[in-house]
Amino acid sequence: MSDPASRIVSREAWLEARKALLQQEKELTHQRDRVNAARRALPWVKVDKDYRFQTPEGEKTLSDLFEGRSQLMINHFMFGPDWDAGCPGCSFFADHIEGMLPHLNNHDVTFVTVSRAPLSKIEAYKVRMNWHFPWVSSADSDFNYDFHVSFTPEQLASGSVTYNFRQTPSEKAHDELPGLSSFYKDGQGQVFHTYSQYARGGEEALGTLMILDHAPLGRNETGTLSFVKRKDEYAQKPVEKAGCCH
Repeated sequence: MSDPASRIVSREAWLEARKALLQQEKELTHQRDRVNAARRALPWVKVDKDYRFQTPEGEKTLSDLFEGRSQLMINHFMFGPDWDAGCPGCSFFADHIEGMLPHLNNHDVTFVTVSRAPLSKIEAYKVRMNWHFPWVSSADSDFNYDFHVSFTPEQLASGSVTYNFRQTPSEKAHDELPGLSSFYKDGQGQVFHTYSQYARGGEEALGTLMILDHAPLGRNETGTLSFVKRKDEYAQKPVEKAGCCH
C-alpha cells in the first residue's frame, strides 16, 4: 500500500480518474449480465437418486426441501461429522443469509444449508451463532460426495480430487469444501440439477466483501478471507474518536 499522502490530488484530477474507473465498472456490470444470461441458459440434469436428509421435522427427501416452491438453492456448508464447529468462512457466508430469505422465498426460491455434521451438532452451532435459517444434515447420504464438496480419506490419499470441475491436488483440498448448488422441480415433481459453483464463485453473495471492495483499503487481506473469524471470536476493539470538544 502506497503512502496515502502520495495519492492526494485535486478534486478535478480525482474526478477524471473516477470517470475512467466508471467505464470499467460499467463494463463489469454488462459482463455480469452476460454471464448471468449464460448461466440461466445452461442445460439441466435430472436427479434420479433418492437423497435423504435429517431435519428438525424428521427425515426429508431432496424434493421435500423445496417446501412447495419450484426452485431450491443449497449452500454446501463445511461442517464435517467429527468437527466441533463450522468452518469460519462458511460461517461468514451464513451471517448474510437470514436477511435474504424473505425476498428469496417470495421469489419462489427456497434456500437450505446442508452439511455432513449430525443434526445435533448443527442445531447446537445454530444456537451459538444465533442463526435460524433452514439447515439440514446429509450425514447418511451420498449427497455431499456426489456434488463434490466432501471427500473420503481414500480420495484425498489418491493425490487429487474433483473440485470446481477440475482435478485439484489433495494438498489444496480438504475433507469438506464449500459450494452452492441450484435445483428446479417441475409440475410433475421431477427434480433437476441446474447449476453448481465452488471456491470463490459465491463471493458476490457476500455483502460484506462487496462493501469492503468499495472501502479505502479494500479487503486488506493476506489471502482469501484471511481476516475472517466466526462473529463471536472477534476481539472488541476500542473506538477511536477523531477529536474531542472538551
